[in-house]
Amino acid sequence: MAKFLKIADANPPGMFRVKRDDPSQGFLSPPLQRMATTIPSSCRVPHFVGNKEIKFKEKAVPEPGPGQLVLRVHANALCGSERPQFLDGAPVTPGHEAAGTVVAAGPGTNTAVGTTGAIFLMDFCGECRSCRLGFTNQCLQKRGDMGFNRDGGYGQYELINENIFFPVPDEFSATESTLLLDVMGTGGHAIERCRLMRPDIESLLVVGAGPIGLAVLAMAKIVIGQQLKVLITDIVSYRLKLAERLGGLPIDVRENSLGAGIQSHGLVQVDMAVDTSGKQLARQEAVDAIAQRGSLICVGHGEGITLKISPDIIAPERSVVGSEYFRYNELPTNSQRLRKHRAYLSQIITHRMGVDQIQQAFEAFFFGCETGKVIIEQ
Repeated sequence: MAKFLKIADANPPGMFRVKRDDPSQGFLSPPLQRMATTIPSSCRVPHFVGNKEIKFKEKAVPEPGPGQLVLRVHANALCGSERPQFLDGAPVTPGHEAAGTVVAAGPGTNTAVGTTGAIFLMDFCGECRSCRLGFTNQCLQKRGDMGFNRDGGYGQYELINENIFFPVPDEFSATESTLLLDVMGTGGHAIERCRLMRPDIESLLVVGAGPIGLAVLAMAKIVIGQQLKVLITDIVSYRLKLAERLGGLPIDVRENSLGAGIQSHGLVQVDMAVDTSGKQLARQEAVDAIAQRGSLICVGHGEGITLKISPDIIAPERSVVGSEYFRYNELPTNSQRLRKHRAYLSQIITHRMGVDQIQQAFEAFFFGCETGKVIIEQ
């Protein structure tokens, strides 16, 4: 049984109408007319059962409540943080790098049906001290994380609070729109943390050439400038070649020590370092490679680090800084950057696969190594 696309507003209980651009007109504008279709009451969604297995099951399609939107998801990017869900299973539908089109909106919303956009991972409250200052990635009363404790973007439909929806220009496809999230968002936020700690950056070391490492490299070139020397490490030649195409200076740490790799590019130390690997050994080596007044920006979750406070931190005035996701208010600027650099950034996307191929997509992403960003399209 299907339920019709509906927009709840000031109508009496149980009554719904399709939203019009101009209520005085007796017809729908073309964009909204395209959305005047039926929404199924349930749909087939990926179910992460654990032990590296993804099955499918039927799940009810949600209806929007006050302040909520329902999106028909068209694209969702895989992320390394989904490894535990792939290995151990998940009670919700994963997916936190999603983009799609609004197909239904609840009371009190301002987003028109038919609007395409990206979904911010963190369901921030918008009212706490952090949110009022714009630090939505550090919300003190966060309501949830999409794809981790709320159903996310690998399903066909996703229910969200309107405040985490970011509309995108019509010229961007849903797949391109996912670049605004972990690639441009997380990568760009790490670069802003770098610039906060040191304004005169001439060289940057990126530890790990996975999708986030490639993102940091790309955003460093966009934000700081093409003249910036960006050294990037990995053990996978495929990723290092991709990094080189993005303008990075590759260091294969299977074959060379980090120090030797840095010297091969004409440097002794680097001004700043960003760790995307989450590995303690890599972080330790990165700290040793940072010059005076430099910082290690930690993006990759995982293992720890051991520091000797006097020689590692105080004497050289170094610092170790965290960088968690990004602020919602960074999205408008990144949207402008995407318009200008879309061809360059799109190189990070190496695979596009249908949702029926999600099992193969996860196996390739986590165990094949020869991927950049992988997108599930539907």
